[in-house]
Amino acid sequence: MVKKMQLPLQTANLVVGFMVWVIISALMPFIREDISIPAERLALITAVPVILGSVLRIPLGYWANAFGARIIFLVSFVLLLFPVFYISEASSMTDLIIGGLFLGIGGAVFSVGVTSLPKYYPKEKHGLVNGIYGAGNIGTAITTFSAPLIATQIGWSATVKLYLILLLAFAALNFFFGDRHEQKTKAPLLNQIKSVYRNEKLWLFSLFYFITFGSFVAFTVYLPNFLVDNFGLEKVDAGLRTAGFIAVATFLRPVGGWLADKFQPLFLLAGTFTIYTFAAILLAFSPELPIYRIGVLAIAVSAGIGNGVIFKLVPFYFNKQAGIANGIVSMMGGLGGFFPPLMLAAIHSMTGQYAIGFMLLSQVALASLVLVVWLYYSDRLSLASEVFNSMGQGVLVTDLAGKIKAVNPAFTKLTGFEEDEVIGQNPRILQSGKQPRDFYADMWKEITEKEVWQGEIWNRRKNGEEYLQWLNISAVKDGTGETVEYVGTFSDISSAKK
Repeated sequence: MVKKMQLPLQTANLVVGFMVWVIISALMPFIREDISIPAERLALITAVPVILGSVLRIPLGYWANAFGARIIFLVSFVLLLFPVFYISEASSMTDLIIGGLFLGIGGAVFSVGVTSLPKYYPKEKHGLVNGIYGAGNIGTAITTFSAPLIATQIGWSATVKLYLILLLAFAALNFFFGDRHEQKTKAPLLNQIKSVYRNEKLWLFSLFYFITFGSFVAFTVYLPNFLVDNFGLEKVDAGLRTAGFIAVATFLRPVGGWLADKFQPLFLLAGTFTIYTFAAILLAFSPELPIYRIGVLAIAVSAGIGNGVIFKLVPFYFNKQAGIANGIVSMMGGLGGFFPPLMLAAIHSMTGQYAIGFMLLSQVALASLVLVVWLYYSDRLSLASEVFNSMGQGVLVTDLAGKIKAVNPAFTKLTGFEEDEVIGQNPRILQSGKQPRDFYADMWKEITEKEVWQGEIWNRRKNGEEYLQWLNISAVKDGTGETVEYVGTFSDISSAKK
């Protein structure tokens, strides 16, 4: 029963964590009425919670593996009580920066669930499970929508204090209903990092999540004030529209995970970056509100599906190092939400518009699209190499002149010849001398006419021992139909003939 509760419980935990994470940005229009904040510092204050919320994801992902999700969620919610109360009593910009920094713990809990929950489900459901859990970022929409409404009635300070009750309630829920017997993995943190940091896929997934989740966070903290300042919307209306953006991206996250379980994830990721590229170009032209809404909606769709797809890929490629890999990738996503608001603010202060910033987003998305395509074909080549090297039959590949280009480990095991001893040589170094010249002439005549030959043949190992092979030779053609090489596969059938 406890194990079945972990998905809904941890998803609810994420909802609460993200609700707390965006308190400052959601209430900033109200906070500015009491605390003087220069316009050029606004982006910094709303982005500060993202810093700790990103960096802490690495240790929280690691600790979730070592101590279990129950302990990490419980401790995180208790620690959040202090910055939330501090912010509710803030009277200066410095107070908001200090409190906002530690508010980042609410965003850091994301890496706890994506590390813990896959332990309870088979691999073919990891995309959907992580997608459902990731939908907990609806917490940002709940705060963005509800906090301004409550603040109009009781003020922003009292509204922030309400979150203290929520945090205490969920600390208690995790204490009583968290899984005390979750499977735990303890390994030195540095060893875990060393085992993954040289894998290029880790950094590619980090870049992809930097864009997909980063844009989600960036638009979440950027939209409320942008809609008020640039389109003259009311604060509550701006909050509602931002909540709509968050809701679309959040709903599509489990959809993206489910699709990644059913279809090729990299194809889906390529589609999301294609949408990103065109949507960012549209926003770069600073359109009127109706067109702007379409561009933002396209970003929401891309962010939601992309986020779901990426956390299908991470545990698939890093099953044994899920905690640290999830932490690094999700950290990069969080940092992706920190820099864009600052960059947009800086660009706007210099140019008076956001066009250059959105064009940069389109170019990064386009580069990511190219990298996804490269990763797909790289994976295919890697798979072909693994199949080649793991075959039980000996394999050798020759060019049209009969020079050996490649052999597999089984070739060495069966013949005794190492790879560097045969590359560039002619396969006749394997001949036993038992077959007459006419045998080889007839064999190559059949290969030329039928493009394949198979049969028994006596060959010699490196140590001089003769043995009987079953040999298959096939011609390999390129896209124009021209033969470019020959592949021979063989096995030792000497014992079968005795």
